[in-house]
Amino acid sequence: MKKVLVVDGSETVLQNLKVELKKYDAIEPIFANSYKDALPLINEYKSEIQAAILDYNLPDAPQGQVIALANSYEIPTVILTAALNKEIKDMILENSVFDFILKNDQASIQSAINSINRALKNYDTTVLIVDDSKVYRQRLKMSLEKIHLNIIEAKDGQEALDIIESGAHDIHLIITDYEMPVLDGLDLTFKLREKYSKAQLGIIAMSSSEDENTTSKFLKFGANDFINKPFKHSEVVTTINANLELLTLFEQMQEMANKDFLTGLYNRRYFFESGEAIFLKAKRKNAPLAVAMLDIDKFKNINDTYGHNVGDIAIKELKKVLEKNLRRSELVARFGGEEFCILIEDITLEDVQRLFEKIRKSFEDNIIDAGEVCLSYTVSTGVYYGMAETLEEMVRLSDEALYYAKENGRNQVKMNTGA
Repeated sequence: MKKVLVVDGSETVLQNLKVELKKYDAIEPIFANSYKDALPLINEYKSEIQAAILDYNLPDAPQGQVIALANSYEIPTVILTAALNKEIKDMILENSVFDFILKNDQASIQSAINSINRALKNYDTTVLIVDDSKVYRQRLKMSLEKIHLNIIEAKDGQEALDIIESGAHDIHLIITDYEMPVLDGLDLTFKLREKYSKAQLGIIAMSSSEDENTTSKFLKFGANDFINKPFKHSEVVTTINANLELLTLFEQMQEMANKDFLTGLYNRRYFFESGEAIFLKAKRKNAPLAVAMLDIDKFKNINDTYGHNVGDIAIKELKKVLEKNLRRSELVARFGGEEFCILIEDITLEDVQRLFEKIRKSFEDNIIDAGEVCLSYTVSTGVYYGMAETLEEMVRLSDEALYYAKENGRNQVKMNTGA
């Protein structure tokens, strides 16, 4: 859980923030409605607070004092303000403010929370700084560490390529200088774009060159953005945040294309796209795979008796039970309705049998609190274990086993080994 400090003098705004933040399981909000109440919270939790949403104009601190306090502890801060005058603009520029939001409607509340999620994501985001100037690397590093990004450094383009190709770091964004020995920033950008799209890896170029074509060269070669040297801290932070937000949006769009909206599990299309690589690797090694088709028993009765809202809760519960019993490496997808498919590698036949019997028993013993009602259900599972000609064939054989389990009493696991 990531602690987020929320301070606002308006009870209405504070209540709206409470309602919206409840939707985020990974966030633990700490609330206050005045500077007086916020002060002991910051003193108590200063090392644990990872971000803050702060009202600029508090009744007992009308000139952004709470923001200055949070800034002194290097807490990434999103400012909520009803107006944006010169005084507030100067405060934003002088302090390490992550973002500012004009609070005028419900949309502004969501905008503040979106910014906080971006600030929290920085803790798990890695940026590679590429520059032959140690002074500029250090200056840039200090700016980015204030917004809690993880920083790696390289002194030229070739060292940057070596770092990326080593695979030792999950790098999200590269900030590269233009003129460097061995491999300059333009050639580095070109080489990276041969392998990575703008949605996969962000590139921001920097240069002090007076050539007016420098910016256009980088953008044509695939850079996402450009910053002129010398730069200001506020300019760098704003540009970095904007580009990281775009990368997040690209990632979200990809997830929407690959994942089921209700459960967040992968969809059928992604299962076959990703599963094909697993299948081909196993086939080369002549190693068996397990493909399981799992279906909720008498799911129609749940919908007919309790309604589709409870039916949705039942489907989401299935994901929770599977996650408790499966390794993170297993490929799990919702094929549609109440039917799910699981692909498992590096497992013996005996372990497959034990695993799915354990999963079957977990569902049998599980009680679901759906608000006004409590319910339970069982599942039937068909498993194909071995190696077929295609992944599609393995799914078909597991589906045949599932049909057998359904037709012969439900709440059971039927194994198909092709024997």
